[in-house]
Amino acid sequence: MAIRIVDVTDDPTFGLIPPCADAGFDHRSCDYWEDADRGSKAARASWLTAGGRAPAAKPKPRNPFGGDDDEPVFNPFATASAAPASNPFANDEDAPFNPFAPQPKAAPAVGDGARPKLRLLSRGAAVFGSYAKVLLVDEEAAGYIQFGPLSAYPRALRTRDLYPELPSSPLPAVITCIATTAAARERGYAAQLVEAVCDDLASRGFSAVEAYPEVGAKPNATSAAQPGFWTNLGFDVAAADDRFPVLRRELV
Repeated sequence: MAIRIVDVTDDPTFGLIPPCADAGFDHRSCDYWEDADRGSKAARASWLTAGGRAPAAKPKPRNPFGGDDDEPVFNPFATASAAPASNPFANDEDAPFNPFAPQPKAAPAVGDGARPKLRLLSRGAAVFGSYAKVLLVDEEAAGYIQFGPLSAYPRALRTRDLYPELPSSPLPAVITCIATTAAARERGYAAQLVEAVCDDLASRGFSAVEAYPEVGAKPNATSAAQPGFWTNLGFDVAAADDRFPVLRRELV
């Protein structure tokens, strides 16, 4: 059998994501972790077509010192020009170069008409990279994993707030979903996906990754597996809880 793991970055790779083993849920329409208040794991057929409902933008906080119109508030301490500072070592035709800054990644090939979940997965891809991977066995999708920085998943941030004992620096990346299809169970595919993500996150500069499993949930109803799955892969219990423990793995 040929096993291949691909990053979900565009519409063709998004189309590889398999549906959940439980038909009541769907990775392809889930925004449970991206929306801490109204997110849902439920299958939503409208999300599986291009141009569906866009993720709601959060309103900008009101500036109590600003006016009621849309004009920018005058800042007496701001510089007069918004132009970037010149680089005395650069040629006139060269863009300013910072040798210490990471090289920018190519912008994701996702437009406003893409499917809603794909747009969610692509919001920070130009800076962070991919947020999901699919494992293929002989080119058939057998597993799915979703991950990313804490800033991309407000529900993960809310979960961490419940445990003051968790380290606040450096902040970890998170794995929010790990699943295999019903036909691909007990073959080690989920473990392969987790290892691939841990290697990927370490290469991106993260020093730790966390997962938030649900104790006692049915295998097909939890997006983050059971605690024993994570401890078998080198994760430690960073915060114990009877229902929602935090599992953490340091990355080398």
